Amino acid sequence: MPALVIDSVTTQGRGPYSVRVKGGLCLGLSGPSGAGKSLLLRAITDLDEHEGRVALIDAAGEVDAMSISGPEWRRRIGYLPARVVWWFPTVGAHFDGFEIDERWLASMELERSALEWPIARLSSGESQRFALLRLLVRRPQALLLDEATAHLDPDRTLAVEELIGHYRSEHDAPVIWVTHDPEQLSRVAQSTAILGSAGLRFSSGPPGSAA
Repeated sequence: MPALVIDSVTTQGRGPYSVRVKGGLCLGLSGPSGAGKSLLLRAITDLDEHEGRVALIDAAGEVDAMSISGPEWRRRIGYLPARVVWWFPTVGAHFDGFEIDERWLASMELERSALEWPIARLSSGESQRFALLRLLVRRPQALLLDEATAHLDPDRTLAVEELIGHYRSEHDAPVIWVTHDPEQLSRVAQSTAILGSAGLRFSSGPPGSAA
């Protein structure tokens, strides 16, 4: 069964963190500001220095993050940071070589014509939704989401939750979702954990429901 394995990961003096998130399930992660939730996601994505083991398991076997290059690992692990970063002047340039499902555009209430826009024209909510689509079109095997709906109204928040739910079910993708919203946690996660400087404390659902 597909899974994302985090084993005794430490980063910037925090941890160790250990959890195994099964494919198709979501672990909701909360905790006080500054506890290190974003740092953990960056460590899993191999963007920051860390110790410990991170691996993906799929039908072909197990791939350890340290066994392949950083860029190749990040093609497998889809990371949506709290602060969206764009590299090119237009929206569409970030989708070159990838086809966006019309149903995804419709569910996000985004027009295909907006691909022609300069990045500066996007509202914070549009930027967040396009960033999610930029992630999903690459078909990552796992998703790491850091406050993925922070700039969205309630209706669009629910639409994003639904899209991510469909994606993880269709692709059997393990998901770690960081949010401060307890109601969102109850909607999207099969298991939840509170992150502290010394580890993870599971707060709802036995670890086995995501681990």
